[in-house]
Amino acid sequence: MFPSSTVENYLKAIYLGGEGQLEVQRLMPMGQLSAALGVAPGTATTMVKALAESGLVEYEPYNGVRLSAAGEKLAALVLRRHRLVELFLVRVMGMPWDEVHDEAEQLEHAVSDRLIERIDQMLGHPEVDPHGDPIPDPDGQLRRREFDTLLTCPLNTPVRVTRVTDQDAAFLRFLESHHLKPGETTEVEARDQVADSVRLRGQDDQRITIGMRAASKLLVETGM
Repeated sequence: MFPSSTVENYLKAIYLGGEGQLEVQRLMPMGQLSAALGVAPGTATTMVKALAESGLVEYEPYNGVRLSAAGEKLAALVLRRHRLVELFLVRVMGMPWDEVHDEAEQLEHAVSDRLIERIDQMLGHPEVDPHGDPIPDPDGQLRRREFDTLLTCPLNTPVRVTRVTDQDAAFLRFLESHHLKPGETTEVEARDQVADSVRLRGQDDQRITIGMRAASKLLVETGM
């Protein structure tokens, strides 16, 4: 099967569904896959069966799907193109970080490997994109690191935002307006599960309260 944009989108969705797992990737439920791609379950199943016949995935009826070694490498290289394009659009083209995801979704299927390597060289072989997402290397290898979130990090301790796991434009604008982009620092003063709130102290002792779901989407590191 020739890697069309549809094939690449399926492989990338499966890859992202298991991203962050250090062991053998679990099976991704078909319902989760169809929801991620915005297609009917039957459509997803038909495509996954074709991918399995091509050796790009392993499909277990009624259980789910996982990438084969070949599928994982191809998915990682699609993700590499996507994340390098995002960084290029921000650094070189001056686009806001909340606008580049949709553009990269289109360009990731169009740019050549040669152009991607030139972009990588121009940008100094970066390890992460504007949202802090790690960029796979030219062999499709991804450097995995474990980070806390604002739900698990120590209280009253300076932490640096390293990654934002939600690409929603409105959410990214919210983070930017409250100085919570990757590279910026904050402290968690309190968490209240009953009130579904996390109180932060940021720059100039400014306080902000966010929901726990939002807090779970911000990965941070201590020991700066």
